[in-house]
Order: sequence, then structure tokens, then C-alpha cells
Amino acid sequence: MTAVLGVDQLRFAWPGHAAPVVDIETLTVSAGEALFLHGPSGCGKSTLLSLMAGVLVADAGQARLLGHDWAQLSRRQRDRTRVAHVGYIFQQFNLLPYLSVIDNVLLPCRFSPRRAARADGSPRAQAEQLLTRMGLDQPLWQRQALQLSVGQQQRVAAARALIGHPELVIADEPTSALDEDRREAFLDTLMSACQANHSALVFVSHDRRIAQRFGRHVWLPDINRAGLASEGR
Repeated sequence: MTAVLGVDQLRFAWPGHAAPVVDIETLTVSAGEALFLHGPSGCGKSTLLSLMAGVLVADAGQARLLGHDWAQLSRRQRDRTRVAHVGYIFQQFNLLPYLSVIDNVLLPCRFSPRRAARADGSPRAQAEQLLTRMGLDQPLWQRQALQLSVGQQQRVAAARALIGHPELVIADEPTSALDEDRREAFLDTLMSACQANHSALVFVSHDRRIAQRFGRHVWLPDINRAGLASEGR
């Protein structure tokens, strides 16, 4: 299987801290694979996701997306590569509050011609399809993101991550604000979209009730030689 994401001898320490928060020998995620990543607070989960997506750059070793080492790219190249190939569901959503729901979902296609070209039918058609599948009705689509509930914002963030079929989808605690029914519907949409597009999915959660839906589980302390860190999560 094709490796979408590869980590080798990866080390990262926050500025001013001698001890690394991430120290991982190897980790590979293949196209179409769904990886459930979990661990206690402070074990480096969010930091690792940022390294996978090129938001942070390793102090040593490699984090590679589609064979390209993030550390070998300029900041502008990292930004362009990320928007073209990575759908990221941030824990704090990172929606633009004064943009409408539909415009938030369309953002990756506006910054990446590649994502726009890969959208089903047209970017707007796929945005509407994803919002509908996420249980967000049409009257909400023109509402500003700041007017939504936390659970609604979470689903908008997921639709934005999926539009244009990115090769890698990263989800940082994406079901934390959803009730059981919404959580299951959300997972159905997220995982079926990734499977249909052969996207790799890296999903971080404390909720082990949903772990059974994933083909592979990684307990981060088992692979992170840095151990528990003081970063707060």
C-alpha cells in the first residue's frame, strides 16, 4: 500500500525546553488506512498531529507527506502543500467566525486549485453535499459561523476538511461536542468519505467507545519515547 504519511526518528522539543515532547522511531500511515491514536493528557498527541501536518517542523528526523519531508520545504511551500493535500479538523475548529457556513467549507478550494479540481461536480456542490450529510440543513448555510452551536461548528469543520478529497485527513478530538446519535452519524460520514477517496485518516480521541470502528489503534505512549510531557496535553 502507498504510504501517505511517514515518520522516522522524529524528535521535537518546545523552545526553551531541553526534553523532547515527541521522540518516535517510526510510524507509517497508508492510503485508505484509518488510524485511531489515543493516550493520556500530556503524551504529545496534538504536537504529533502538528508535525504530521507541517504546522510544526521537527528538530531531528523526518515527518513526510507523500514522500516529501516537511522540514525541506519553506513556510510558504508547507502552507501550499498542506491546503492541497491535508484536511485538518482542529480541536478548536478554527472556523472564520464572520464567514458563512458555506464559505468556511469552501476555503480549501479557494486556496488550492487542486482541491477545487478534485471536488465532486463543483466545490459548491460538494460543500452542500457534505453539509447535508453532516446533518446541517440549508437554512444554516448562509449563517455566520459564530452563530452556530459548538456541535454545529464541529461538523462544519469536518466538511471543510473533507472537501476536495485530500490524501490525508487529521481529526483532533472531532466528536467531543456531539451527542451519541450525532457522533455516530458524523463518524459514518467521515469514514465513508475517507474510504471512498482512499484518504488516510488519523483520528485522535479519548473516547474509546469508537475505537472499534478503526482498523488500527496506536497507544501513543507505546511509541513516543519522550514519555509524558508538560505541554498540557
